[in-house]
Amino acid sequence: MTHYVGLDVSQKLTAICVVDDTGRRLWRGQCTSDPEQVERAVCRHGGDGARLGIETGPMTPWLVHELRGRGLDVTCLDARHARAALKMQINKTDQNDAEGLAQIMRTGWYRSVHVKSFDSHRARALLGARAQLVGMTTRLSNHIRGVLKTFGMLPGQMRGLPFDRRVEILLADRTEVAPIVRPMLAAWRHLREQITAFDKAVRVLVKSSPTCRHLLGVPGIGALSVLAYVSMVEDPTRFRRARSVGAHMGLTPKQYQSGEIDRSGRISKCGDMLARTLMYEAAVVLMTRVKRASGLKEWAQAIARRSGAGKARVALARKLSVILHSMWRSGEPFRWSEQPATA
Repeated sequence: MTHYVGLDVSQKLTAICVVDDTGRRLWRGQCTSDPEQVERAVCRHGGDGARLGIETGPMTPWLVHELRGRGLDVTCLDARHARAALKMQINKTDQNDAEGLAQIMRTGWYRSVHVKSFDSHRARALLGARAQLVGMTTRLSNHIRGVLKTFGMLPGQMRGLPFDRRVEILLADRTEVAPIVRPMLAAWRHLREQITAFDKAVRVLVKSSPTCRHLLGVPGIGALSVLAYVSMVEDPTRFRRARSVGAHMGLTPKQYQSGEIDRSGRISKCGDMLARTLMYEAAVVLMTRVKRASGLKEWAQAIARRSGAGKARVALARKLSVILHSMWRSGEPFRWSEQPATA
């Protein structure tokens, strides 16, 4: 008889519930959120062949890899699907949630989520840290500009110089403003140094990956976008069709159909927001900066003339994600076709 185990994980404690294949609860309790303690409780009350279910969350990758390394059968459940089923419970408790996850595992009414390797998570953490610093520098530079404008100083008028040099020139004879702006400017410079260090780390990762070097042949794709894409997909074989990658990135429109009503909305924006943003930026680069003619660029420009530049960029970003997946699986280089690409 197969036993099913639901794990509701928090930072300190993990609620555990074990049910049999008829749905009868055999045991429930809790232990510390430690793989060794979880393994001990599951083996004692669920047996060696128990099937475990755990929701997606911040601690999920660590626990899933640790438990799988100990020989346990662990399935990661989509938290949105699990939440829809758990809403039917009257009382919301950790133990009830664990029992609900066990029942979901028993019925098979769930969507399994791919758990990425720690290498992919490290690459994603690197890109996320860089994005945070870029946002901080943008907010800081905007604040410096706002302070300077109050006193009639406009750093944007001096073209050809870095931002910090322009600010220093304006502050040369303004002793009443310099003590306020210079500390912020020093912080801005320090953030830029850290961003440069992250850029070097990204280039090292890209150069060390044959897949990343191969996909860099696509126009518009740079080191940041290719690393974000590869770390998000990780294994191209988990997508049966290349077009599924666009939906996985949230670049396909949502659909609502009921009776005679059938309409498409805006893109779903599901999945990795950073990877989707970088793919959109790659589409912008391809449409505005890449001078060499290609069927892909002509295809996007035709959409722009028909539906506007915004929709064309989104469509091109989705198209790029499909092309990258096809190149990854086939190992073939990008083909600079002069004919417009098909939709």
